[in-house]
Amino acid sequence: MPESRTAPRETAAGPRTPAPLRWVWLAAWPVTAVFVLSNAATPLYVLWQREIGFSKGTLTVVFACYIVGLLGSLLVSGVVSDRLGRKPVLLPALGLALAACVIFATASGVAALIVARLFTGIAVGAVVSAGMAALTDVAGPHRKRLAALLASCAMVFGAGLGPLLAGVLSETLPGPTVTVFVVETALLATAVLAVLRMPVRRPAAPARGSWLRVPGVPPGNGRQLTLGIAVFAPGLTATSFVLSLGPSLLSGLLGTTSRIVAGSMAFVMFLTATGVQFAVRKLPRHTVLAAGAAGTTLGMLALVTAVHTSSVPVLIAAALLAGAGQGLGQLGGLSLLNHSVPAERLAEANAALNVGGYVPAGLLPVSAGYLSDAVGLTAGTTVFAAVLTGLAVAGGLVVLATGRQDHGPVR
Repeated sequence: MPESRTAPRETAAGPRTPAPLRWVWLAAWPVTAVFVLSNAATPLYVLWQREIGFSKGTLTVVFACYIVGLLGSLLVSGVVSDRLGRKPVLLPALGLALAACVIFATASGVAALIVARLFTGIAVGAVVSAGMAALTDVAGPHRKRLAALLASCAMVFGAGLGPLLAGVLSETLPGPTVTVFVVETALLATAVLAVLRMPVRRPAAPARGSWLRVPGVPPGNGRQLTLGIAVFAPGLTATSFVLSLGPSLLSGLLGTTSRIVAGSMAFVMFLTATGVQFAVRKLPRHTVLAAGAAGTTLGMLALVTAVHTSSVPVLIAAALLAGAGQGLGQLGGLSLLNHSVPAERLAEANAALNVGGYVPAGLLPVSAGYLSDAVGLTAGTTVFAAVLTGLAVAGGLVVLATGRQDHGPVR
């Protein structure tokens, strides 16, 4: 049989010929599709709160179950992907994402929301390790800059598109908590097809060490991982706060529970995270990371100003700055790992970066939610912003102190 023109043949070491450029872009689609699901429920929580009845603290717990699933997935998915291949991790993850859509669409209690968020987190954990590594595999050694950029942008663009779709569809079509998950099911089905045809490498190295372990990086790459986490973690925590408690803040400031408004704020936050990465793609990596730390710091200052002045424009500015902080930290961290970590450990390295980012992103917003129940949303938000500002400033100082050892452009 003649060889397929759309997917180059692969060996244990990788494709014999470079994949066509269109496959590099298509390899980013499963990442985007799963991340659409990751935040699609954000504008719908106000509906579930009204129908089911639960507090802001419970809301942040539901949100954090996603983090629990994600972190549990990261303990396994990176190592398994590096040993067995990308597809054996990505296809089950997409199956769990499809199951989460069904559970969300039929949810009638907090338990169902928790299970759906848990499944979503597991799927996302697999995608940020195996999916992003698959994209780098398809791109090949000469397109690492493009791979890092597309992997990071696929993540944040999908994360922003989900709440926008949910907000618009829930306000304009019947079944406000159902329709978006029907649409997402169709998107995930196309992602399954993309993974099945994806020209990715098969691992050649024999398995070593435990299959279940805290993900890490090879010796000599600890500095790159530390720099990435120092900026990515505060940025991701800032956007997680906006996603979990942003609709409550909007309700307090605007007196509205419009899902379109809540979804649009999340969308522009992540659209900023996407656009800023294209804007800085040729800058040195330490400059990108320093700018990410500055963006998160300014975002937290704007958040405090917004809640104390009841200013919606300042709240939107805070969301945009938070998005920029996450996008820049994520791009800088992924670029450092893509540039220095060998392919056979890249999925695990991606998992390590995300473990470092998602642990505070799960803990701090939950703490802020329960604190807000106890002392009020304004005071709880102020404390959260103060803590995160300290972390962002510390991350920026780490970058300034050590990051100049790596002057290369994002790649």
